[in-house]
Amino acid sequence: MLCEAARLTPWHHEDAVCWIADCEICGVPMVVWKRHGPEPPVGELEHMLGQLARVADRQLGAGGWWLDRLMRQIPDHFHAHARDPRRPFGRFSW
Repeated sequence: MLCEAARLTPWHHEDAVCWIADCEICGVPMVVWKRHGPEPPVGELEHMLGQLARVADRQLGAGGWWLDRLMRQIPDHFHAHARDPRRPFGRFSW
């Protein structure tokens, strides 16, 4: 679960607001808000997305990814993925 912040995959960033790790399901960088809820305040949202961009640029190449904010599996805890357009669903893409 996102709330537990279990280190099941490689972690790339952590601070007081969020953590970023490879998504356990799709294997792409994912930012997770440390507080529980679907809508972080604007300042925290900007911070999280900025940190995700920094990690995604390093992992997938600058401009080589797109932001996916749709919370499919866990809609009540904010998280967002950096998707590789060549493999939009991570390791499960064909």
